[in-house]
Parts: sequence; structure tokens; C-alpha cells
Amino acid sequence: MSADGTAGESRTYGFELPMLLFAGFRSIIDELHAELARRGHPDLRPAHGFALQAIGPGGATATEAGRRLGISKQAAGKTTERLEELGYVYRAGDQADRRRKLIRLSPRGTAALVMSAMIFSDIRSRWESTLGPIGSPRSNRTWAPWRPVRPSASTYPAGSAPSPRTASPRTGALTG
Repeated sequence: MSADGTAGESRTYGFELPMLLFAGFRSIIDELHAELARRGHPDLRPAHGFALQAIGPGGATATEAGRRLGISKQAAGKTTERLEELGYVYRAGDQADRRRKLIRLSPRGTAALVMSAMIFSDIRSRWESTLGPIGSPRSNRTWAPWRPVRPSASTYPAGSAPSPRTASPRTGALTG
């Protein structure tokens, strides 16, 4: 019997699962950004990648980008200012509403997103070579528990459920 009273079994705690999942996420993001740096994007940070995704091919205002990212307009503005300094985005007028200033992806920003998608694909392939392809009978036992699950309203006490988030049909960004 071990010192903690168990019969030689290692003891695990609930907090370990989110830490392991975060470590996997962080591992993927770190590998992505190391590869982006090798391929000519050394100043691109994880927050920048999320911001580029939120801006998207159709562009966005700072308010829209902030809403899509779940951050303030000011934080989105600061991030997009840095992206503009680095040449990944530019500001342009909105043809439909002259009062709005859109943030748009520059050719460098678009190239970085395309390159990121290719690198993510390579990383996913390596992970699948270990865990099995998503959807294959061999991997269903491995991958199925990690698919996103939306908790039902009954999971939360009355009146405390978070607002549902839906994907915008135009941009695919989460709203709500």
C-alpha cells in the first residue's frame, strides 16, 4: 500500500483533464507558430491568428472583431493596430456605410492564414497517425469523447445558462 492509502494505484484529480487538454492545444499552437516563424512570419502571435480569423475575408470593424473574439472593442483595436504595423491588415472604408471603417486582410494576412491552414493540416495528420483518423472505427473510442458538446439549459440553475452562440451564415464567426 502506498503512503496515500491506495493499493499502488496512481491517484488522479479532476483538474488534470483540462490541464492535459490545454497542454495539447498549447503544443499544437506552439508548433504552428514555430513553423510560421520559419516560413517568414516571425512576429505573428497566437492572438494575432485568432484576430485574423475574426476579421475574415469579408473584413470587420473593431467592434465586430471584438465581439467575435469575446474581447472589448479597445482590445480588438489594439490587436488590429499591431497587425496593421506588421502588414497583415489594413483599414478601408465600407462601401455600404461610409461611417464604418473596416479592417481587411492584406495579401500578407491572407497568405498567413492559408499557410496556417496547411500547417494545421500537417499537424493534424501527425496526431491522427498516433490516435487514428477522426471518424475511423479505430479512433471513435479515442476521439468521440473530445467532440464539442453543447450543454443543455437543464445543466444550469434557472436563469444562469449562457446565451447560445450561433455561427454567422455570412462569416462563420460565432455570435450571440
